[in-house]
Amino acid sequence: MKATTGYQTLTLTGLRFDASLGILESEKKAPQPIQVDAELSLGTQPLLPSDDDINHVLDYRKVRQIIISECTAEHVNLLETLIGKLAHRLMQLPGVLGVRVKIAKLEIFEDCEVAIRMETGQW
Repeated sequence: MKATTGYQTLTLTGLRFDASLGILESEKKAPQPIQVDAELSLGTQPLLPSDDDINHVLDYRKVRQIIISECTAEHVNLLETLIGKLAHRLMQLPGVLGVRVKIAKLEIFEDCEVAIRMETGQW
């Protein structure tokens, strides 16, 4: 028997941009670089879409824009707050069953990155 369906995950890795994030005075004065990695569980999907039309799948350009918009909408003190807001927003996308998100602050320390990862929904 041939497989006709598979479990699909949309992944965006290494998305870098500046966001206003943190509790230090320097962080409140100027945005800092962050990196976002996101995985969206789309559950069981046909191995081939019913047609080759972008309107019938989750457009990753839209997902990318939502991540940037959500993370740059306003100053947020805590990484924990920002990642929770982002995970909640991504879970609202049509067809998304689960979300794994990681946000890293790239320059908070000279010797390491600091990141938080959150997973919600069905995997």
